[in-house]
Formats: sequence, C-alpha cells, structure tokens
Amino acid sequence: MPTRRQCANAIRALAMDAIEKARSGHPGAPLGMADMAEALWRHGFRHNPANPLWFNRDRFILSNGHASMLLYALLHLTGYDLPMDEIRNFRQWGAKTAGHPEYEPHLGIEMTTGPLGQGIASAVGFALAESMLAAQFNTPEHTVVDHHTYAFLGDGCLMEGVSHEACSLAGTWGLGKLIVMYDANGISIDGKIDGWFNEDVAARYRAYNWQVIGPVDGHDAAALDKALAEARSDTSRPSLIICHTHIGFGSPKADSASCHGSPLGEEGIAATRDALGWHEAPFTIPQDIYTAWNAHDAGKAAEAAWNTRFDAYAKAHPQLAAELTRRMQGELPADWAAIAAGALQDAISKGESIATRVASKKTLEYLVPRLPELAGGSADLTGSVGTLTSSSVHMDVKEHTGNYISYGVREFGMSAIMNGLALHGGFIPYAGTFLAFADQAKNALRLASIMGIRVIWVLTHDSIGVGEDGPTHQPVEQLGMLRLMPNFNLWRPCDAVETAAAWICALESVHTPSGLSLSRQNLPFCPRSEAQVAAIARGGYVLRDCQGTPEIIIMATGSEVGLALETAEQLAADGRKARVVSMPCAEVFDAQSAEYKESVLPRAVRARLAIEAAASDWWSKYVGLDGAVIGMEGFGASAPGKVVFERLGFTVANALEKARTLMGRI
Repeated sequence: MPTRRQCANAIRALAMDAIEKARSGHPGAPLGMADMAEALWRHGFRHNPANPLWFNRDRFILSNGHASMLLYALLHLTGYDLPMDEIRNFRQWGAKTAGHPEYEPHLGIEMTTGPLGQGIASAVGFALAESMLAAQFNTPEHTVVDHHTYAFLGDGCLMEGVSHEACSLAGTWGLGKLIVMYDANGISIDGKIDGWFNEDVAARYRAYNWQVIGPVDGHDAAALDKALAEARSDTSRPSLIICHTHIGFGSPKADSASCHGSPLGEEGIAATRDALGWHEAPFTIPQDIYTAWNAHDAGKAAEAAWNTRFDAYAKAHPQLAAELTRRMQGELPADWAAIAAGALQDAISKGESIATRVASKKTLEYLVPRLPELAGGSADLTGSVGTLTSSSVHMDVKEHTGNYISYGVREFGMSAIMNGLALHGGFIPYAGTFLAFADQAKNALRLASIMGIRVIWVLTHDSIGVGEDGPTHQPVEQLGMLRLMPNFNLWRPCDAVETAAAWICALESVHTPSGLSLSRQNLPFCPRSEAQVAAIARGGYVLRDCQGTPEIIIMATGSEVGLALETAEQLAADGRKARVVSMPCAEVFDAQSAEYKESVLPRAVRARLAIEAAASDWWSKYVGLDGAVIGMEGFGASAPGKVVFERLGFTVANALEKARTLMGRI
C-alpha cells in the first residue's frame, strides 16, 4: 500500500509532466496543494466517478483555476473519464484539459475558473443552493439533500474584492456546509506578497462569522485530516482552513514566484523527482497508486445508499420527490406552455403604458408563484428594480427558507453567487441592479456566458431617461458591452408585451444567460397582431409596415421604439413609406434564418435609420454604409429625462430630418 505522500506525489508528477510537455502552465500551485488535495479527495470527499451528475455528491471548486493540473490529476486518478491521453494533451486544441478548468459536469468539472475570486464567490452560491434545497425538501424523517461544497483558493483569490463580497454573505447566512482550504504560500506572480497583502486573514474571516482553523502545515496529512474533521463538525457557519504550504513543493524553485507560471524544465523536473523519491517515467503511475486513489467502489456505494434513502423518501413524499427531481434536471414545469401563454396574455389584455421595469415586475407576479425554482434578489435596489413580488418570501438567514435574496450592495458578488446557484441545480436565479452597474458585475456575466448557464439579470434605469441622477447612473456603453459578449442574450423590450416575451425566452434559454434592459420612465403600449406577438421571440420583427416596398426602415429598441413609430407616422402623413422594426434582442435575431432576416430587413432597402439612446457604433452592421444612427456620442447629463432626450437629439423632428436626408440621398 503506497503512503499518503506517494499518493500526493502522483498529482505532482502528472502536473510536472503535463506542463512540461505543453511548455505552458502553472506547476507551483499543484505541487504545493497536492497534500491538501489528497487529504480531501481520499478521505471524506463524497463523489462517484461513474456518475459525475449524482445529485447528492459533494462539490469541489478550484477557485485558483491556474492550478488546473491539480484538478485534472485528481479526476484522472480517482477514475473519471479523463484518460492519460488527455493529461498528455494538456492545453492543446480540442483537449478536455484546458489551461484553466472549463465547466464540464459530465467530467466532474463543476465550473469554469481562472479569474481569481470568482470560484470562491460561486462556491457560496453552491452552498446556498444546497442549504435552500435542504430547507425545502428534507423532512424530519428523510434527509435527501445533504452534501458539502469544498473550495481551494490562494492568496490571489483573497485579494480580489469579490471574495470579500461573497464570503461576508456566506458568514451572514451561516453556510455550514461550505469548507474552504486556503493555500497560504505567501507568493504571487510579483513575488513575496508581504508588500501588498499582509492583512490578518484569520481575523477577517472571523469577523465574517466563519470558523477559522489553523494555520496548519499544508503538507502534514494528519494535521489536514484533523482540520477537515473540525470543519465538518461545525455546520452553523462556513469554515476556512488556513494551510501553510510551499509553492512548487519539492522543486528547486520552491517558495519563489519563478515556479508560479512556468514549466520547471527537464533539469528542474529531474531534481524534483529525486527530492520526492519519484522515479517513474513521465506519465506513468504505478498500479498500486491507481488502486489507492480509485474512487469507483466507494462512489457507487455512497450513491447506492443515497438511492435507497431517496426511494424511501419518494414513497413517503412522492410529490416532493418528483418536484426535486424535475428541478435538479433543469426542466420547466409540465404546464410551462400554458404558464408562458398566460403571462403573455396577461400583458396583452391589460394594454398598459408603463415603465418596462414595472412591466417586468408584473410578469414576475405571474411567474413566481408558478415557478418555485425562481430565486430572486437584488443588490440593495429591490424597490427600484421590481424583483420582489407578492409571492416572494425573503430568505430567512438562519433557516434558509424563502425565495428572495437580499445581496446588499454587491453587484459582482451577487452575480457570482447567482452563477453558483444555477450551477448547483434546482434554481433559476434572477436578480436586479441598474444597467449602469453592470460594469461591476461584468466578469461574472462573462463567466456565465462561457459556461452557458441559465441566469437572468434584471438591469433597470437603462438610458439617459434616468434624468436627474446624471451620467454616473445613465448607461451609454453598457448595451454594446453586453451585446458584444458571445452567448449572452440582451433583451431591451419596448413595452409590457415585449417584456413578458423577454422573460419567457430567458426562462427557456437553458444554455444562455440573459439580461433584461428596462426603463424607469413609462413607455407607450404597442398594439400587435398575433403574428407580431409570436415574432417577438425571434428577436427582431416588423412592428409597423407600409404598403409595398418601404423607402426607409427605422430600427429601434426599448424606449426609442415609440419615437420610431411617431417618426414613421409623420412620414406616412407626408406620403412616404416607412417600416418600423423593433429589435428587442439582436442576438436572437441574428440567429434566425437568412430568409427571415431578409423579410425583416430587405437588403434592397438601403435607407436605414437606427435610434437608440446608447453608444451608436454597434448599429453599423444593420444600417450599413448608407444608413444613419441617432445615438449617444458621449455621456449624458443631469436634468429631467425628457429634457435630456430633447437636448441630445432624441426627438421626432431630428429623426424626421435624418430620415428625409437618407431617403433623398438614395
């Protein structure tokens, strides 16, 4: 039977060899954290490599994702579908072993990490999901939701502000199933961290209401076992285990920044092998070590025992069991089509001219009681963003009951936690802030897009219509920023009907996150035919047409659609033919067939005018070289919203002048 150090050295060997072959990677952290990983993954970590999607598995998040070879080595050694050829192809095109972990739940990779701090922040969301599901579905006789969330992180993660935001909430919420192992090696890329990170981390986390354990020797198996047992024993608060380690353990570059992000080189690897007493050929693991690491038997037994418990639970509580299964599979309710139709019809029948943030709240009033998986919230802007409904229940921070989360003034932390809620399963998270503050949350939105998860952001106060609050609160470039992000659907509805349709599409977009850009000011209701209502889901459609071929196409989104319609009416009064295209979601429109896009924006019509109170350059792909855009060329100003619109050219008179010029030129 191999020793525990030999088992840990298998991780180190695989990491060294893969990084050396790739001539790229980060060997320091895998070498330093290998003993921590052995203590967790071989002694108490519940998982089943034969079924990576087993619901009640423990979750593992590698927040310092540059240490990706640590995770790949663990998955390979414990028996996941990650053969040695994948280890050999580390960081190569098409390999499952990317430079930083990329979300692949079927492989055991719970989330994409790399941007430091986001892994631990999303781990808070994982732990919150477990606790909320336990409160909803466990009964006095049956415990079917019962697992831990473990995260590894380093000094860099703790420097990032998002870790402060999320870990403060984790302590406030008392997430006792969250256990974090902190690789405190005192080194970052620029060298020893004394000059830029010398705070008392233990005191900081105690102030957050965490259990702080250690410092312990991160290379001492017995000390690590004791620390993990202590962490698991306290379920009233999250735990931070401070592990003092040596970056690049065993290598000639140990305890220096030089091993952080560069291969060790042939001589360095040879010296490390000698220091570790590891004399196997590259990419070779002795069979006795494979046997010691293999988790198939233990995993199958753990899942089988849980299945027995779940069967008893299902017999006693069939409806609860069916609902938990549905939600963990990410399926909408069986009557979803009727729910969606009802939400849309509710908006149509009322025909209200209201702010789209109000329309969003009205749609949520319909959806929330019918979709128990919806977990709402806001970044301390509940009354302004309209995310709280009469069916919403504020989460009890002790019992974790409820369906509405107050995140405080933490846009980034909120968004990263929402990602964790979605990744864990059982919830569709949505939450609100002002569109101008999407900047603070942007990197979490980007990770959601990379991972392809169903998360919905309610982004209100979406233009210069905010008025008196001025440029700091008037988003100009944010629409373009979000539209440029791949695999993100940005909806900017023009009225209550488009808002309801946007919500329906966002909820149906299982593998694409969505943002709803919503107005504070009232917007006019637009009558539509049934065909037009159905076309909203295609992202762009003809809202007002003319007889025959149009002379000009006027495109707009959100609050500017009303201006486009007024302009078209004036042109019609002059005997000119104008078509108005509402483009609530350009990303969805761009995904339509060429035939449909041609039917909406025929290439033969070269006179095109786009109107949107945002940065204008983005519209060039639709208006072409012969078109024009009425948009923002700078920031806004503090004044009543109507005045700001007029002073910056968002008027019928200006739109008519631009339209007539375009038609006269072509």
